[in-house]
Amino acid sequence: MIKIRVPATSANLGPGFDCLGLALDVWNEISFEPANKLIYQVTGEGAEKLNKGTKNLLTKAYALVYEVCGKPMSGVKIYADNKILMSSGLGSSAAAIVSGLFGANEILGNLLNENEILKLATDMEGHPDNVAPALLGGLVVSVMAREEIITKRYEIPDITLVIVKPIVDWPTRMARAVLPKSVSRADAIHNIGRAVLVVDALRGGDLDLLQKVMDDRIHQPYRLKHISGGMAAYKTAKQFGAAALSGAGPSIINFVIPENAERARKEIAQVFHERGIKTKDVVTKPSTRGTHRI
Repeated sequence: MIKIRVPATSANLGPGFDCLGLALDVWNEISFEPANKLIYQVTGEGAEKLNKGTKNLLTKAYALVYEVCGKPMSGVKIYADNKILMSSGLGSSAAAIVSGLFGANEILGNLLNENEILKLATDMEGHPDNVAPALLGGLVVSVMAREEIITKRYEIPDITLVIVKPIVDWPTRMARAVLPKSVSRADAIHNIGRAVLVVDALRGGDLDLLQKVMDDRIHQPYRLKHISGGMAAYKTAKQFGAAALSGAGPSIINFVIPENAERARKEIAQVFHERGIKTKDVVTKPSTRGTHRI
């Protein structure tokens, strides 16, 4: 039997739209063992939805490795214990893709290298901002240059992260649909400079700098106004430290000093609760490790 762990991720990180991603210390654990047929079982987050069948992103990714490597796929029992919140902006789809690819590659004796796995994951996901940190860990800057995916990974010190997810309907297609078709030069300049400084602030654990430069003009203003309570929760989070939509949302991610974490969690959640919206939350930190075998 092979058992692996894959981390949650938070992409964009304010101005780093579709380029920045951070691995989080929140994990799905997946085991793979021989069986007479394909069996897929889940406990934890998303179990009710995912246990309805065996066709999903993880099993598709698993089968893709066999196809790419020209190997016949035999039966396998895949068991997943999921801690990553689904439909939350925490990279649950990227985690599923990466774990399927990584698990199959381990079973086949590592026929694919890390870059090849990243390329397959990006092809399935459509962009590398979540799959790269899920695979590599740490803070990852990713850009696509024709057929090449250029990544730069950075180690990040322990920073306390508060994540609050409102339980609202916020599908990815809607999160993309509300974005403008173009942005002004001023907004592009605003984001470019701040994205560089966000990377520097995270590398140095400089929460004061991070709070000053995490504002975004390309995606957050458009998305927050469509998430009930989103803008108010975001403003509340900013009182405690740097804040952003995690990925495309609807979760709010807040970078705080440890002694403020519990108060931040409660007050951000309260914004949604006052509107009759339930929440899920987690207090965690970045992960320097990506997907790995255990």
